Amino acid sequence: MEADAPPASARGKSPTLLPAPTNLDESTVWLARAIYSETKLPHEQELVAWVIRNRVETAYRGHRTYRSVVLDPYQFSAFNPGASKRAHYLRLRPEAPLPQWRQALWVARYVRHAEGAAYRPFPVETRHFYSERSMRGRAVPYWAERSGVVAPEHDQYAIDERRFRFFKQIS
Repeated sequence: MEADAPPASARGKSPTLLPAPTNLDESTVWLARAIYSETKLPHEQELVAWVIRNRVETAYRGHRTYRSVVLDPYQFSAFNPGASKRAHYLRLRPEAPLPQWRQALWVARYVRHAEGAAYRPFPVETRHFYSERSMRGRAVPYWAERSGVVAPEHDQYAIDERRFRFFKQIS
């Protein structure tokens, strides 16, 4: 089954309130919460979603569900114990009238149900990313110091490296 792509308005830059996608399962909502917590830009949301899907598919750190991957301590900063916005993200429901949240729901649905390697922008071993803008006190996290950056395999993604860098085969 080919995944339904988000509506054109979900891929654009204007924050229009889209209807929530129908038939969302719990895993898709968890994926949407994580990508919405990391970025509000659709193309970045899609790439972050693939990293999270890669973690689920490879059972990274023993986690096999979207919920457990997202809540794995110190993996996604908004969900860290004591994070100031943790409760906000945990309470998000599909009907919340937030334009970028609805966009994240569409992106999560698309990535969760995309079949085949043609949709995957990274190798399945790409399970990490960081944003230089969010790093305080250093430009590179300790786990990325000896690793190479992975660029998306499709030309449709233009990534600002100050916003996101993606990595594969980090243990």
